[in-house]
Amino acid sequence: MKKRELNPDEREEKLLEVARQLISEEISEGQALRLLRRDVLGLSQEAYASLVGISRRTLSDLERDRANISLAALNRVFRPLGLKVGLVPRQRVLLKRALERHAPISL
Repeated sequence: MKKRELNPDEREEKLLEVARQLISEEISEGQALRLLRRDVLGLSQEAYASLVGISRRTLSDLERDRANISLAALNRVFRPLGLKVGLVPRQRVLLKRALERHAPISL
C-alpha cells in the first residue's frame, strides 16, 4: 500500500519535529536523514542518492551513522530537505540556554 503524500504544511511540521528530535539528541543525524528522505520527500535511497550526487552505498552508510564524508558533501545531502550542517553547543545546558534565547534572527 502506497503511503499518502504529505501536504506542504504537514511536510513542514515533520521537518520541524525531526529537527527538534535531532537537536535534543533523541535521534541521530542518520536517523533524521532517513526519516526526512522517506517521510517528507518520499524518495528511495537510490533516487535520493542520485538527486544529491552520492552513491546509494554512501547514503546507506550516512543513514546508519557510519559514513565519513566532507562537510560540503554533507551539506549537499541535506540541502533538498532545507537543512544545512551547523554548530551547536555540546553541553546540553548551553544548548538549552541558547534555544531559550531564541530572539528573531535577522539575515
